[in-house]
Amino acid sequence: MDEEVVAQARQCMAELGAEGVVAVALGWVDNAGIGRVKAVPLRRLAEAVQDGVGMSPVFDVFLVDDSTTTSRLLGGPGGDLRLFPDLERAVPLAAQPGWAWAPADRYRQDGTPHPACQRQFARRMVDAAEAGGLTFRAAYEVEWVVQRPDGSSPTDGPAYGLHRLTDLSDYLRDVLLALEAQQLTVQQIHPEYAVGQFEVSIAAEDPVGAADSTVLVRQTVRGVSDQHGLRASFAPSVEAGSVGNGAHLHLSPWRGGVNLLAGGDGRHGLGREGEAFLAGVLRELPALLVLGAPGVASYLRLVPSHWAGAYHCWGLENREAALRLIAGPNRAANVEVKCFDGAANPYLAIGGVIAAGLAGIDEGLTLPEEVEGDPAFAAAPPPRLPESLTDALSAYTQSDLLRDRLGETLFEAIRAVRQAEVELFAGKSPQEITAATRWRY
Repeated sequence: MDEEVVAQARQCMAELGAEGVVAVALGWVDNAGIGRVKAVPLRRLAEAVQDGVGMSPVFDVFLVDDSTTTSRLLGGPGGDLRLFPDLERAVPLAAQPGWAWAPADRYRQDGTPHPACQRQFARRMVDAAEAGGLTFRAAYEVEWVVQRPDGSSPTDGPAYGLHRLTDLSDYLRDVLLALEAQQLTVQQIHPEYAVGQFEVSIAAEDPVGAADSTVLVRQTVRGVSDQHGLRASFAPSVEAGSVGNGAHLHLSPWRGGVNLLAGGDGRHGLGREGEAFLAGVLRELPALLVLGAPGVASYLRLVPSHWAGAYHCWGLENREAALRLIAGPNRAANVEVKCFDGAANPYLAIGGVIAAGLAGIDEGLTLPEEVEGDPAFAAAPPPRLPESLTDALSAYTQSDLLRDRLGETLFEAIRAVRQAEVELFAGKSPQEITAATRWRY
């Protein structure tokens, strides 16, 4: 370990120790979208930075219920990997006294990157963009439903209602205080549509940082919920037949300090490259659902007229379109991917969107006509996005772009997990699917 890394590790240990930290959770997110963890005592953090922490590659083929499958290139009891914490993101957990959290990258025993590491995939896509002079600002919206342990709601307040804020004002205050104590900049927090549902938005940052932050936000909300005797679910379907939890991705591409989604001479201020980027994402959306709406339960949420983005279309400020263009001043313009949900691995979702958008720029793609209003009631509705994980998996399997960008090892592991989950829930009712996944996310 070089002297600079040694110094960084020692400084980090001293700072965390001064905050009362005794252990550090090293986190990653698997292909089923589940946050997994190994933890070390604070006194061992420098060793973890130097040598990594051992973990099995079988986690790449874990399913949502903790059973496992196998892929053509990964699976089984053999092999070992090393987890290396990213100390730049190490932070004391405000809702879990004595604990800190850091996202981890995964490497092989020989020190080379693990080809199925999702966080490094996202970083590779960012690096590819930067090689062409592009940078991004990104953020995820985080939606969750809070319930008592007996399954009842702690509030009967209406959707978006001040009543709901009153019922849970202490809880939401503590969520805000915990997030801000962890240096996360909260843009807004509010009641959402479903019973007991809330949403928090964090300020935009670089794509890998945005994925890190959404993992941290969810862990913080869980911790605060536990302190208040509540449970938090980020699952795409919490009650079958009701509105589920989205994880909408907001993204804007930039070149030389200029937002490519604003100030251009195209529709709604789009620049040529900005339009091409959106067109690339739109073209790849059916396959991208395997990354952004990855569970069988995701398709209980992805239905028309629920602001879920169920149609394969785009539109200006259209909350029913899968791609919602948000126009505004230079820094505010961005695209919202509406069809993604809380079962997604945020690193896979954001990396896949960047890969698709870069391909659109490379090919000079243009957008089709936009859709205004609810597509379900259009005279000639646009096509639906895949209505089941099986259909999305078919599009994904045929995507040469995602196969190339993800790499064969990660591509095949994702495919195997999705197929196994299709089989896991075959013949199950929406109520059974929801019950099996509600508290997994």
